[in-house]
Amino acid sequence: MNAMTKKTPRHLAVDILNRVDEYGAFAEPLLDAHLSRNHQLNIHDRGLITQIVYGTLRMRGRLDWIIGQLYRGTFSSMDVRIKNTLRTGIYQLLYTERIPEFAIVNEAVEIIKIVHPAGAGLVNAVLRNVIRKKDEIVYPEMEKDPSLHISITHSHPLWLVEKWIGMFGVEDTAALCRADNEIPPVTLRVNTLKTTRERTRDTLLQDGFDVRLTAFSSDGLILLNPAKSIRDTTCYAEGHIQFQDEASQLIARLVDPKEGENILDLCAGTGGKTMHLAALMNNHGSITSVDISKKRLEALKKNGRRLGVTIVNTQEGDAREKIEESCVGEYDKIIVDAPCSGLGTLRRNPEIKWRSSPEDVTKCANLQKIILDNAALYVKKGGSLIYSTCTIMPEENEKVIEEFIAHQRNFMCIHPSDTINSRVVGDLGYFQSYPHRHGTDGFFGALLRKKS
Repeated sequence: MNAMTKKTPRHLAVDILNRVDEYGAFAEPLLDAHLSRNHQLNIHDRGLITQIVYGTLRMRGRLDWIIGQLYRGTFSSMDVRIKNTLRTGIYQLLYTERIPEFAIVNEAVEIIKIVHPAGAGLVNAVLRNVIRKKDEIVYPEMEKDPSLHISITHSHPLWLVEKWIGMFGVEDTAALCRADNEIPPVTLRVNTLKTTRERTRDTLLQDGFDVRLTAFSSDGLILLNPAKSIRDTTCYAEGHIQFQDEASQLIARLVDPKEGENILDLCAGTGGKTMHLAALMNNHGSITSVDISKKRLEALKKNGRRLGVTIVNTQEGDAREKIEESCVGEYDKIIVDAPCSGLGTLRRNPEIKWRSSPEDVTKCANLQKIILDNAALYVKKGGSLIYSTCTIMPEENEKVIEEFIAHQRNFMCIHPSDTINSRVVGDLGYFQSYPHRHGTDGFFGALLRKKS
């Protein structure tokens, strides 16, 4: 390709997917970087790249099944560049409209000629086979093998489907997998340090956005099919809003912070929940935000400046390790938003399902137990310890809490009562949200109280 030649949207989509596979990267930052660098792309092109990247990742299991039906060789040994060119081509043939089939095939062949010329004949043959035989593809039957049927037709790894069927049953698992494959809404948290939800909704409506209130969070807004970027609005520039899934917004409500309290956010990340806590405290009190990543803490501080948050101190550190001795028993409330498998966020991060394993879930659970035990040291008597994850796996959720309570006898699990909507609180008093039941990401939260 000539150095001055700009790559087409479909070629950029293949490039992004190749990097996701080759480097274990996440699609969202790669997509943002590619869109930022390629200023020539119009809104249609940007939408097409986004659709192809996320659609291909969501439906990858089904796409690979189709390739396996029509390709005579060994799929597992196929070069990743050929795989992703085929996946994007088949995705477009089956799931997009208004793009002629011949154009999809021709461009896929041109892409593979550039990135891996030896694969051109294979790509051409398989895609033309899909056009001829797409109605003849045989899928596993639900009656004979429900796990495999759901795994292939709804594009989730078999081990995960089998696990969920054991938890939820067949019908609920199919519904969950379908929900994971839906495009998630753009969800915002209104920054009540600067404005109100109703005022922000009205402003965005005037700006041409289709907006509705969130069902469970009293601070949230949902944008329906936004035709332009919310980042370009005055609301965003002035710190009136931040991106945050509705379920994530409920964690700060579970913490229930009060003005004047001393709070520790032990796995703060880029500070989405930290900022919400500060708003609920009306910028009165103190929040110490700890994270192992200096880069994430810099993003947290930048976000805080935009939102007008003034009560946060940051500290670079490992949540598994002890902090200052003087902090033992000093915090009113501690939030542990623990590192986890992320299997509750597959709507937003579909690549996670293709790189996760049962062993990863176990590793996460072991890490979570260490962090939670460490956090317990710093809660004052009568104070609260809040544990949260963005996964729906019981090994990382209920079982972590049960084990913690069993050996930390001075803590007890508390029902959140009126702090969050009862529809997302289970019988045991845990906050639990699910994509197919609540239209949110899958989150878990437990409220623990240290005995006086």
